[in-house]
Amino acid sequence: MAVKPEDIANTYPIPVYRFVVSVGGESMAFSEVSGLDIAYETITYKDGLGKIHMPGQQSDINITLKRGLVKQKSQFYDWIHAISLNQIDKRDITISLTDATGQKPVVTWAVSNAFPKKLTAPSFNGGSNEIAVEQLELMADNITIAFH
Repeated sequence: MAVKPEDIANTYPIPVYRFVVSVGGESMAFSEVSGLDIAYETITYKDGLGKIHMPGQQSDINITLKRGLVKQKSQFYDWIHAISLNQIDKRDITISLTDATGQKPVVTWAVSNAFPKKLTAPSFNGGSNEIAVEQLELMADNITIAFH
């Protein structure tokens, strides 16, 4: 039985290195995105006959964005600094795995109402030549997944 290239493309796992991120409608480059977890707390109901587990409230959504620090102004700092001014700046974020061309989304995670909760500066090491990477931790209200 011959296998068509389209069949292979549709059943082969998607590599994670081709992704695009949009924060509040603005495309940004990142080296790593993590924490796109959808989880629920569990409730254990115990009676005289045993115990039953049930789903409870949705767990907090904590997303981490990492990217190289550049000489220009940090958009991460501006966003988290707004909190100290008592401003709430929640933004929607989309993260899309793309096809081999990097143009067409294959799977998209839509994050709603994300706001920064922690900005981590790069680790400094005089004996290293690695790039400086800043890290922003976000909390969000909801995540939805769309397959294209």
